[in-house]
Amino acid sequence: MEFKKVTLIGGGVLGSQIAYQAAYKGFDVSVYLRSDASVERAKPKFARLREIYLADLEASKARIGTPGPYSRGLIEDWATVTPEKLDEYKEKAEAAFKSVRLITDLAESVKDADLVIEALAEDPQQKIEFYRKLAPLLPEKTVIATNSSTLLPSAFRDYTGRPEKYLALHFANEIWKNNTGEVMGHDGTSKEAYDAVAKFAADIGMVPLCLHKEQPGYILNSMLVPFLSAAEALYANEVADPETIDKCWMLATGAPAGPFRILDVVGLTTAYNIVIMNPQASDPATTPGKIAAKLKEYIDAGKTGVNAGEGFYKYK
Repeated sequence: MEFKKVTLIGGGVLGSQIAYQAAYKGFDVSVYLRSDASVERAKPKFARLREIYLADLEASKARIGTPGPYSRGLIEDWATVTPEKLDEYKEKAEAAFKSVRLITDLAESVKDADLVIEALAEDPQQKIEFYRKLAPLLPEKTVIATNSSTLLPSAFRDYTGRPEKYLALHFANEIWKNNTGEVMGHDGTSKEAYDAVAKFAADIGMVPLCLHKEQPGYILNSMLVPFLSAAEALYANEVADPETIDKCWMLATGAPAGPFRILDVVGLTTAYNIVIMNPQASDPATTPGKIAAKLKEYIDAGKTGVNAGEGFYKYK
């Protein structure tokens, strides 16, 4: 089982990143988007990724020979990299930008796909409805991976039409430098599909992190979501403002970013979708309800995070 053609379902924060990184590594990549309006919203994300990749690779020339951090997903071997090799990588970044296809016809987008990566919002019903629509359109060979941040593949496998070829592949944000690929199957996932997805993660520059069993939130979000939720609770309960909370975390731990800066990168819509899965969020008097209300204020104002140019902080 070898993947060459990859289709992303959704062009949001991570959907666009996964698509661009796969194209950068030479895969034939399509992105399914629901409408022409969705295509127009996705285009700036890909343009931004192009600029990030090119700028990062150019800046790396001045750091050749140093032991400092580098974008592991972009540069294969930092110890032997040369300016000429970095220029080759820049050519790949340009080629990736030109090659990714944005398609509004679902059947067309998946007609010859080896791997479909679903990167829809954290809405169980939306995922179920989509899988029911997707199942009859797929070739027999196609493997499906969900990039869900918190939901288990066993909750959706029966709607895919191919439970043995369905599993989870979760990426950290800014995958070109935070290059983790958490691979999580369910008890019916075939070893062949699992191994093929782990290999794909490695082939696009990620470090495959193979989970032995299902876990809501995988490894990363099992640790990250409680951390971000604690920060959100401090803000929602008016203990301190986001800037002060971030400053406290950074000064006390030496971390390069605080929880609200991280939330801007994750995207406030994703954070909102996660908190409203808590039944308590429907009660505005509870802490989850207060967090949901705070996040909704920002979202309604168009302040959804880095890609919007503003979230808890401004980026323009």
